Amino acid sequence: MTSSVTISTGRLYIGVTAACAAGIIIATLIERLELFQGLFQTSTQDIRPTRKHEDTKKKDIREGIEECIGNTPLIKIKSLSEATGCEILAKAEFLNGAGGSPKDRVALNIIKTAEEQGLLRPHSGDVIYEGTVGSTGISLAALCRARGYLAHICMPDDQSTEKSDLLEKLGAEVQRVRPVPITDVNHYVNIARSLAAQRTTDSSIPGRGFFADQFENEANWRAHYDGTGPEIFRQTDGQLDVFVAGAGTGGTITGVARFLKPRLPEMKIVLADPEGSGLYNKVKYGVMFDPKEKEGTRRRHQVDSIIEGIGINRVTANFEAGREYIDDAIRVSDKQAKVMARWLVEKDGIFAGSSSCVNCVAAVQVAMKLGPGHRIVTVLCDSGNRHLSKFWKDIGPFGNDQGLDIRDVLEAENK
Repeated sequence: MTSSVTISTGRLYIGVTAACAAGIIIATLIERLELFQGLFQTSTQDIRPTRKHEDTKKKDIREGIEECIGNTPLIKIKSLSEATGCEILAKAEFLNGAGGSPKDRVALNIIKTAEEQGLLRPHSGDVIYEGTVGSTGISLAALCRARGYLAHICMPDDQSTEKSDLLEKLGAEVQRVRPVPITDVNHYVNIARSLAAQRTTDSSIPGRGFFADQFENEANWRAHYDGTGPEIFRQTDGQLDVFVAGAGTGGTITGVARFLKPRLPEMKIVLADPEGSGLYNKVKYGVMFDPKEKEGTRRRHQVDSIIEGIGINRVTANFEAGREYIDDAIRVSDKQAKVMARWLVEKDGIFAGSSSCVNCVAAVQVAMKLGPGHRIVTVLCDSGNRHLSKFWKDIGPFGNDQGLDIRDVLEAENK
């Protein structure tokens, strides 16, 4: 009897113990499941888009290289400001995100305008043709790839090889031609125009040909009227005395001038022009002529200078659209530009292209004429890495030349 009671008690004990253990296990499982669900919900909440993340995306994430164009910084060139007593500021257009020059703005606006007008359709086989000395072609080549087009670039064969090499790496078809006057059918611009027309009329191949026509297309200056000009106005709080820029197509100086002048009627617009270009005399005297362009004295068919990107011997529609706003012009020699190139590297660590150096020389000349206390804005168009085989090669090796004086720049043509 005692034995059976003991057995029953033991079974009861074992049963109770087993039930308790099972309850503990179940409770533990439930607790872990709830913990797991909490972690899962937290995890999914972390990756679920919130209003905050959406706002951050809109502010900080750009939609392709197109949205990396514009809103470039306005930087103070400290050495030139200190040397002149004026505040010399430069729009860092070499920081545009497609082709690294102000031509990014132009190329994008030309393409967008053509798309709006039904002249271009992405991924249809359309080809954009352009005649350019390089920078516009580079911008077009990059943006064509980004927006579903092909690029065919015609350029003079005396331009730096870096430009044509870069164009090819960007997938453009590059056609280098001998420099001839614009009146010649074999001028690079005329060839591009002709090829675009041929492509459009050829029904045996898909897509159409579109001639960008940067020299005459008003989408050029409007890109700067809508972008560069307002940016400068905002960045300076509307406080500037002079805007200085060179002109090739004339789009930059026209667009900026047309925006700024009506808002700041007392400010001055000054053209920076390389030797061999006729625009200096066009602004100063109303006549498109340069002594170096006399018959028998030309070394080049277009512009007698090592400067690339600015200087021309005809009046384009883009330049003419802003000529009335231009108050003065300054002639800059090749020697002055080369000394300025050395100066900017030695004093500021700025490795600039040839047209940027021309702009800076002209800005200094304006500052010296006005005297201390004025604010002058100019443009750093592109980097010197596109000018290694021509402009910078001609400058030669140098380093640590801290003895440069601003007079060395201004008086370079006399040495």
